[in-house]
Amino acid sequence: MKFLLIQFCALAVLLSACGEAVTRGESPRILAMGDSMMAWHAGSDEGIADGVEQMLQQQVIDRSVVGARVLYHLPITGAMGLNISKQYVPGQWDWVIVNGGGNDLWLGCGCIRCDGKINRMISADGQSGKIAAMVQNIRQSGARVIYVGYLRSPGVGSIIEHCRSEGNELERRIGRMAQADSGVHFVSLQGLVPHGDRSFHGGDRIHPSKKGSDAIARRIVDVING
Repeated sequence: MKFLLIQFCALAVLLSACGEAVTRGESPRILAMGDSMMAWHAGSDEGIADGVEQMLQQQVIDRSVVGARVLYHLPITGAMGLNISKQYVPGQWDWVIVNGGGNDLWLGCGCIRCDGKINRMISADGQSGKIAAMVQNIRQSGARVIYVGYLRSPGVGSIIEHCRSEGNELERRIGRMAQADSGVHFVSLQGLVPHGDRSFHGGDRIHPSKKGSDAIARRIVDVING
């Protein structure tokens, strides 16, 4: 009963935010996947994927979902996007833009004693774990992958300030994964937010403001334009 209740509650959330569909007849070349950092402002066409689309003048399919995780085991809501790997739709993609892992740390273990969870997401050498498997699966299609890191705390009262060490370790491993494959690019957001500058974050000081989303999109576009 508890399992079904959790599924039902999560399903109610997803019905209003399941990510963008890929319909027959379309031939988009860029896919975006991830959690709320990617999905923030998407409803007002000012999210990260929207920014990439506008800067490149190319269609970007945004499948990201608020609350999505890398490690997610409920089958129904996972298939609808709360499992980030399930957001992937096979296609003739040139680029797949991905982010994820923050919810697993912040919500999954409170950024305390998270070593086991990090190891399950990605090994120290970047070659195994759920993130590595997801990226390897995407790469088998021939698409290049851009894995986007997280905004750093503005350092002024953010509730994720204590997650810095765990987040840095997760991203170090993702960076090592990217170094081993020329078709995988890691876009770090470290240094994007000056200490004390709240303008890159929304009011919760976790998610990007519209300015922040635009700045992240610019870093992604710089990689695509190479």
